[in-house]
Formats: sequence, structure tokens, C-alpha cells
Amino acid sequence: MNQPENKIAVIGGGSWATAIVKILCDNSIKKEVFWWMRNQATIDHIKQYKHNPNYLSSVEVKLPEGHLNNDLKRIVAKADIILLSVPAAFLKDALSGLSAADLKGKKIISAIKGIVPDENLIIGEFMNRHYGVLINDIMVISGPCHAEEVALEKLSYLTIASADFEIAKWFAGMMTTRYIKTNVSDDIYGTEYAAVLKNIYAVASGICHGIGYGDNFQAVLISNAIQEISRFVDTVHPIDRDIKESAYLGDLLVTAYSQFSRNRTFGNMVGKGYTVKSAQLEMNMIAEGYYAVKSLHEINKKYKVDMPICRAVYAVLYDKCSPLTEMGLLAEQLS
Repeated sequence: MNQPENKIAVIGGGSWATAIVKILCDNSIKKEVFWWMRNQATIDHIKQYKHNPNYLSSVEVKLPEGHLNNDLKRIVAKADIILLSVPAAFLKDALSGLSAADLKGKKIISAIKGIVPDENLIIGEFMNRHYGVLINDIMVISGPCHAEEVALEKLSYLTIASADFEIAKWFAGMMTTRYIKTNVSDDIYGTEYAAVLKNIYAVASGICHGIGYGDNFQAVLISNAIQEISRFVDTVHPIDRDIKESAYLGDLLVTAYSQFSRNRTFGNMVGKGYTVKSAQLEMNMIAEGYYAVKSLHEINKKYKVDMPICRAVYAVLYDKCSPLTEMGLLAEQLS
């Protein structure tokens, strides 16, 4: 294992980025944490008042002078580990000022649970193809873990996945705190695709709740969802994995059922009659499942995996089919 120094740059200014900064700072291993976000007014607020005014405002942020900046190249140059935590839909724009040379020799960690639109690539594949980052230098963070519960220091679990199992164990140590327990995996493709898919199923769960389906149906929906995840990841990357592990089933359950799930909230609004646009505007937060289902729809043209729940969500969000009609048709297919 080629272990880097403990200099970590977190890229992104949302709730998950804020939670990750908190975790890294609460961890006892000596390190330097740098934080990039685009908005200078937010940076100024954090410097003065020690909290993010837009997300998880209860989290106290204390970073040394110069460690919080909106100059991406400057922040990246200072770190040897780059942790990405921006919505997948905005990743290309966020990194547009960087070249492959800027990331050469650095470890890249994806805390993004989405697919880069138009590219139809999970984050690891995108960084490998567009920036030349070696697969062994890529790590993936998956849940089950909501940022809001991290802020409250409720016991949570993270899985760190990497093709280099030793580097995954090393970084897992950097993310372990009194309230965060960590697991490690070598399944970077499966954990990342599962993290994408669970957002789609959370949208489905929300739609079904919005149109009036109860807990009994939700149980059937999610038991079928984990089967869809298993079929898809086993087709895309066939290795020996246990789909019941928390990185797969656990992450699906918390995203489909939690009050903090923005994807479930988005789906619930659509189920109640909101248009996609109006739901997005009212939430003022990104529901990754909206973008992910379109990308998965395109990707699955190649693999042809049977995914009726994904098809139903795509029909509602992109073909503008009636949620009540589409979920009624889906209900006839589930068992």
C-alpha cells in the first residue's frame, strides 16, 4: 500500500460535505483538513460564525486560516487525498478548472451517490477516464448514513470500498469516531452502483407513499428493490458479494424509509401531484435519484437487466406518466 500523507481536501458545500468535515475533525488521528466550496459568502460566514449557514447549522466548524477556500486548484494542491462531495449532476462543472496533472498521484474518494449525467458513468469510472486516476487510487464511501444524524452524533456506519483493501482500511481509520463505525470492502463498483440505485428506489417509495400506499406495500416494494440491485450489480460487476450487507441492504433501507431522505421526500411530492420542477424548487436540495434513473435507463439498454421499479420511476419522472397508474401497474408485477 502506498499510503498518502494525512492531508484531505473535501470538495463541496452541502450537508454531506459538512458532515464529512465534522467526522474528519472529530477523528483522533492527526491530519490536515481542507474544504472547498464555491460560495464566498458562505465561506465568510463559516470563518466568522463557525458553522455552515445553509446546511447542518448546528455543526461547529473550526478550520485553521487558509484551510477553507473557493480556489479549487489551491485547495487541491495542498492535499494528497481529494474527497468529492458535490451532486453528480454538477461534478463536471465543479472540477472544470482542474486537469489530470492537478490530480496526479492523489487518492480520490467519492462520497457522491449518483451518476455523472450525459456520461452515464459512476464517479470512479468518470475520474479514471477523464482525469487518469488509477482504479487503485479510488475509494468509495457508502452508508447507511444520513448527514443529519451525523450532526446529532447518532451512531452511524460507513463502508469504505477500494480495489486496494489496505488503503480502504487505512482511510476507514480516518473516519472512525465515537459515533461512526466503519467497514471496508473491495467492491468499488457494486457499492457505488448500489448507492445510486437506492436513491431511485427511495423516489419510488416516496411516490407510493404520496399516492396512498401503506407500509405493507412498502415492504414488498423494498424487498423487490434489493433483488433489482442484486441483479444489476451482479451483471455489471460479477464478483462474490453479500447483498445483505449494510453497504447494500442497509443503505437502501435507510434511504427508502428515513424522514431525512431527500429522494423519498421528492418522490412523495411527485406522488401527491407536484410536477418534477415544482418539487425540485420547493425542496431546494438535489434528489440524486431524479438524475440517476435517467442514466440507469440508458445504461441498462446495454445490460438488459429486469428492473421494473426503475422503469416505473423513469416513466413517472421522464415520460410524465400518472404516478397512480404507473405504480398500480408496478404493483401487479411485484411479489
